[in-house]
Amino acid sequence: MRFRWDWLRPMVTVPYVPTIGPVHPSVLTEDLFTDTVIAASTDQRFLRYDKDIRWSDFKDESVLVGDIVHERSGTLIPTRSSRGAGTLKVHVYSTDAQVHLMAHELAQKLAAVHGLRRTRIVRFLGPEAARGQGTRIQLKDFRTACPEPLRTVLPVTAWPNSAQETFGSFAHQMAADGFSFLYGRMRAGAVGPVLAVEDGGHIAGAIGPMEIRPDAVNATQLMPQYFGVLPEHRGKGFGRDLWRAAMVWGQRNGAAYQLLQTEVDGASDRLCRAEGLTSLGFVSSRLIAA
Repeated sequence: MRFRWDWLRPMVTVPYVPTIGPVHPSVLTEDLFTDTVIAASTDQRFLRYDKDIRWSDFKDESVLVGDIVHERSGTLIPTRSSRGAGTLKVHVYSTDAQVHLMAHELAQKLAAVHGLRRTRIVRFLGPEAARGQGTRIQLKDFRTACPEPLRTVLPVTAWPNSAQETFGSFAHQMAADGFSFLYGRMRAGAVGPVLAVEDGGHIAGAIGPMEIRPDAVNATQLMPQYFGVLPEHRGKGFGRDLWRAAMVWGQRNGAAYQLLQTEVDGASDRLCRAEGLTSLGFVSSRLIAA
């Protein structure tokens, strides 16, 4: 199927495409939505500009094409993820309360059809909103200057061996933030550099991998990173230095921009706001069944 852009575009208050996530506002087109439908209907389910292509050989989320609701008053795009026990999501592009009610009904019906207990409704609130819920989509434009970090930030492999050897312990302690997975990829030589700060000879925080990939129109995008500081080292400015070092790396290596998703009012959200990133709106993913 193809979407009627004159119906869909006015309802897209946040540049967010199902199965792809946030996209740069300048590349938000009907084709991005249509590509997700095409990908769901073929064996090659990864789109070339999908950020998740770095981590797996197959896409674990696809659009349930036959169940899309596409009307002038709104569009509902359901997706199914195979990760874990599986998750059904219904993405709601509408300001009509009746369409939001339809989203709940569709989610319940499809959860029963596919035997999924975990169901979410994904809603969007534009950047003009004074306050949102869930996650904030933020844009870093590398045409503006990137401040240098105040302390030394180096790739993990550039620190002395004694400090490098502590990264495994750091990754274990920060497993909930994805660093245990990242450490495995690092040891396999499958990712770009990971930047780190040390304190007392031990890795205290890290951000990475640092990688740049083309987006849907071949603009250079700095990909999202894992980012974290050990609890005992927080509040000392390590996070800001890591963030600034990553942005300097992106700018020096030719990235045009980066998109981030930060938990509203969380530490990363406050840091990005203080660093002057542009808010593109809010995404709320609410669990209605589990």
